[in-house]
Amino acid sequence: MKKVVISGSAKLQDNTNYWIKYFANKGYNILDYPRPIEKEKFMELYPKIHKDFFENITETDILFVMNETKDEIEGYIGAETFAELTFALMQNLVYNKNIQIVILRMPSIKVQSYEEINLWLKLGWIKLYDKNI
Repeated sequence: MKKVVISGSAKLQDNTNYWIKYFANKGYNILDYPRPIEKEKFMELYPKIHKDFFENITETDILFVMNETKDEIEGYIGAETFAELTFALMQNLVYNKNIQIVILRMPSIKVQSYEEINLWLKLGWIKLYDKNI
C-alpha cells in the first residue's frame, strides 16, 4: 500500500478532509496531513507535531501539496508548506529517496516561492497533479 503525506495550509480543513477521503478511497495509507492546533496549546504541541510531520515525509511514497486557493491567491504555498516540499525534495536529491512530489496546481505568481516551483517543475523534480497518482 502506497503511503501519502498531505501538505498545505491547516486553515483549509474542508479541503484537507476532501483529500484525505480521496486518497483513502484509492487505497493509500495517509501518514499525515495538516491539522489546526488550538491557540492555547500551540506552543506546547507544535514542536512534536512539526517533528512528526517531517519524520513522516521521510517515510512517505508521495508528498501531495494541497495548494488550494487561500486569501484569494490561487495555488497558495506558504512558508511552512514550502519548507515541507523542500525537505522532501532534498530527501530525493541528497539521500537518493524516491518520494514522488506532487503539487495540486501551479501557484500564482503572487506566491513567494513561484520561481523555485516553476524551476523544479521544469527540472522534473516535482509534478503537477493528475488524477492517476
